[in-house]
Amino acid sequence: MHKQTHIHQDYLFEQKKEKAREMEKFPVINLANINGEEKKGTLEQIEDACQNWGFFELVNHGIPHELLDRVERLTKEHYRKCMEKRFNEAVGSKGLECVEDELKDMDWESTFFLRHLPTSNISEIPDLTKEYRDAMKEFAEKLEKLAEELLDMLCENLGLEKGYLKRAFYGSRGPNFGTKVANYPACPKPELVKGLRAHTDAGGIILLLQDDKVSGLQLLKDGKWVDVPPMRHSIVVNLGDQIEVISNGKYKSVEHRVIARSDGTRMSVASFYNPGSDAVIYPAPPLLEAKEAEVVYPKFVFEDYMKLYATLKFQPKEPRFQAFNALNSS
Repeated sequence: MHKQTHIHQDYLFEQKKEKAREMEKFPVINLANINGEEKKGTLEQIEDACQNWGFFELVNHGIPHELLDRVERLTKEHYRKCMEKRFNEAVGSKGLECVEDELKDMDWESTFFLRHLPTSNISEIPDLTKEYRDAMKEFAEKLEKLAEELLDMLCENLGLEKGYLKRAFYGSRGPNFGTKVANYPACPKPELVKGLRAHTDAGGIILLLQDDKVSGLQLLKDGKWVDVPPMRHSIVVNLGDQIEVISNGKYKSVEHRVIARSDGTRMSVASFYNPGSDAVIYPAPPLLEAKEAEVVYPKFVFEDYMKLYATLKFQPKEPRFQAFNALNSS
């Protein structure tokens, strides 16, 4: 028995070492000198991350640490005061303590949504204090600016003119920009339920402030789930399906999930900079001029894509693209 325990401990130790090695490889990009002499090297790092990871983590991104700390504090306070009891009651009614098999159609998360653009609904969300509303407005303004700067960096790497992606997202009323505020409470049976099931994001570019103490976010890379390292004051960036379409597959949206944890509540503040509802999305023509380039992605109205995504979110993205290709060719 003692020998078996020793072997098991060795295995767990090796697993931990492997995870640490994977997290060390995760692309962490310093934006401090993006307009200085390190611009070329920084853009190359972003290019590599977009092509090979679909995710990267930003430090020195220009958003004040004091504001990030305020958003984190107020988000956690709001969950404890206004959402925790409701979540526990809702979960209690599902009788999780009696469940023995994995729950395939449930996410272990407590969420609410804020819309910033084209119009804000922050004043309409109940239970938010004035301090929290003000902090989220200020945070959204900073994130919007950062998202647009990042889109221009992607344009430069793709060989598209500055502003191309912002214009492609614009529609008649500008982009859609909103924030999903989520808490993933400690779970008594984390092996039976996901915090959030595996999916790709439907939209454009996603900027995430995540808990720096409780991890749980993972992305699928080379057939393996890799942890996105929790880092204080960083912003995690990932690409959505629309960037994959416009880049004609040069950049890809990547499947990711949140695993439930038993060791604490994980906070996640994810802001989605997406095309306007009536924006028409299609591969950028300059990327199709090369002789070897094939048009493999469809043309569609973003709102139509979102209607399809709503029914197929937790399924592979390829059938969504194929459905629009079939519509276009019929």
